[in-house]
Amino acid sequence: MSFEHFLTTSWYRRSAWLYVLLPISAIFVILIEIRKAILKNRFSRRKNSVPVIVIGNIVVGGSGKTPLLISVVRELLRRGIKTAVVSRGYGRSGQNETIEVTSETPVCLSGDEPLLIAKSCECRVIVDSDRARAVKFLSRTGDYDLILSDDGLQHYSMNRDVEIVVIDGSRGFGNGFCIPAGPLREPIRRLRSVDFIAVNDEVEKKVYPPHVHVFHFFYKPMKIVNLLTGQVCHPDNWDGSEIVHAVTAIGAPDRFKKSLERLGLQVILHPHDDHDRLKLGDLSFNDGLDIIITAKDAVKLEWEFDHDVWCLEIEAVLDPSVTDDLITCLNEKGLNLVVQR
Repeated sequence: MSFEHFLTTSWYRRSAWLYVLLPISAIFVILIEIRKAILKNRFSRRKNSVPVIVIGNIVVGGSGKTPLLISVVRELLRRGIKTAVVSRGYGRSGQNETIEVTSETPVCLSGDEPLLIAKSCECRVIVDSDRARAVKFLSRTGDYDLILSDDGLQHYSMNRDVEIVVIDGSRGFGNGFCIPAGPLREPIRRLRSVDFIAVNDEVEKKVYPPHVHVFHFFYKPMKIVNLLTGQVCHPDNWDGSEIVHAVTAIGAPDRFKKSLERLGLQVILHPHDDHDRLKLGDLSFNDGLDIIITAKDAVKLEWEFDHDVWCLEIEAVLDPSVTDDLITCLNEKGLNLVVQR
């Protein structure tokens, strides 16, 4: 078990030893509040020429924001709203460069999540460690109605018009402490200032500020694809091994395991640190059992696969009224989006 996985497990098990880190967490909170105040004061007058929506979270690790962003982008495009996406491109080379990501971009240049978005959506995807610079680049080089930022809630140098915070309802906020004693990037009170809270499962509603719009969504397994042959298997008609290896490098590996268990599979989980690139040896068990990985992991593989490696593709499902509410929120802020029904 890596230290990252050990620490994350401790946060969500509310391990008592974490209390010794609370003084450091208190200093961390003071520093992030000072940083936020400085950046917001410095950049608040730098208005964007195109409305920006941030889809992010307040916890370390995965909350399922990228599948949600993909679903929102698809629905916006379906309604005739010209949409583009910006992202940091975590772990890529050339962090100081602005790069346009297509389905053919090497993952080492794009990062895993931007490449997955580019493969899933018919829209422009720009990566840059400075998201504000990426927004400027899009504004100069295209005509868009809306720009979505994949993560970046704490990137306060980038102005935003609407904030959506994604919460993994099965994990919640762990012990409720900020880094390093807990998983929070910002105190829970940060939720009071956002526009929407998106919950992918139930969590105690008392933590939600009453004036913030809360909506729920869920992940639907769409298909399981063999990475060697391209064979597509519907999740309800899986004819592979009943026991499978689940190998993944995402922020919430247990959520992936539960998705497979809901399909009736017995799962042997092999978690890796978030954003790690799986190596050939990570997908070799020589026991005749099938191996299933996530779409986020699949885009990072650049070598030939054995016949027993499969990819589970999922979709974030949300009520169409969520997009209506999002458009209403933007228009109430004077942004006047024109929507085709």
